[in-house]
Amino acid sequence: MDCLFCKIIEGSIDSFTLYEDEVVKVFLDAYPDAPGHLLIIPKKHILDLDDMDSNTWNHIFQIIQKMKKRLEEKLHVDGVTLIQNNGMVQEIKHFHLHMKPFYKEKKELSKEEVFELLKED
Repeated sequence: MDCLFCKIIEGSIDSFTLYEDEVVKVFLDAYPDAPGHLLIIPKKHILDLDDMDSNTWNHIFQIIQKMKKRLEEKLHVDGVTLIQNNGMVQEIKHFHLHMKPFYKEKKELSKEEVFELLKED
């Protein structure tokens, strides 16, 4: 399979991984729109919402809540936007959810600085 996210999951491509369990992986977006822009992906190759089972979706939702709290506590975000694309607008054909932080005032941090702030203790 030539899926970028599957390669990240198997470890053949490095990522700034912030959370991982048997179902999902959470890592920093390679081209963030803001410091702390995360991707939440299922480890199982799931194309899009049409292929998503309710157990995986419920687990992803729990991780969304956990990561939102971490963004608020560690980066002091003023809000978050969740984006999930399907069909022709889905650049990588593996379900992924963007969690994009919002800041009232622009925040400048490198990906390495963000990773150090957000990684689990």
